[in-house]
Amino acid sequence: MSSTPADRARPGDPGAWVVIPLYNEASVIGEVIAQLRQRFAHVVCVDDGSSDESAAVAAAAGATMVRHPINLGQGAALQTGIEFALAHPSCEFIVTFDADGQHRVEDAVAMVALARREDLAIVFGSRFLDDRTRPGALKKAVLKTAVWVTNMTTGLTLTDAHNGLRVIRRDAAAGVRLSQDRMAHATEIVLQLGRTGLPWREYPVELLYTDYSRAKGQSLLNSVNILVDLVVR
Repeated sequence: MSSTPADRARPGDPGAWVVIPLYNEASVIGEVIAQLRQRFAHVVCVDDGSSDESAAVAAAAGATMVRHPINLGQGAALQTGIEFALAHPSCEFIVTFDADGQHRVEDAVAMVALARREDLAIVFGSRFLDDRTRPGALKKAVLKTAVWVTNMTTGLTLTDAHNGLRVIRRDAAAGVRLSQDRMAHATEIVLQLGRTGLPWREYPVELLYTDYSRAKGQSLLNSVNILVDLVVR
């Protein structure tokens, strides 16, 4: 694992560190980072052994880069990013954010503000608290099943268990030790955060399902894979 600091000036919120697991998203990651850097001082991309130009594009857009020499999986990339952020005393909150452009920066900003205002340790983004996100009937049914399984496993009552947009306060993030490398890490992180006993809330967010994000893994098949991971692991 190696890291490279961004050279550019850092505008925005200095206490909230955005962590992005990155794997082969060269065509979109530059715009994702450009939007985030308008509101956040620290954007960290963990390049998980990409075979395209993702790392170069992300660095050029102003992200701080941390690199895995080989692909270890999204859970491992997220764990690396969390540990990297926590190594910096200025980190008050970690915002986990997807690389494919389906999350909205304004939702992340609002979630950090909510955490500060209500002294929350965790804010989970949920696409099911309002009707702006339309994943399709079949995918929604699969995701709702994943929610039920996750809630039964973790003891929390969430409406959206596999949303990558989260805000995690430093004390809560310090207890995260992810070992699942595929989609099951989303349930694992909920379980570990729930065990902290720290205050949490959900926040309504909109997920932007584009042709690109669907093709890159937001398909119904990917949702089924979530259930397979939950059962097998």
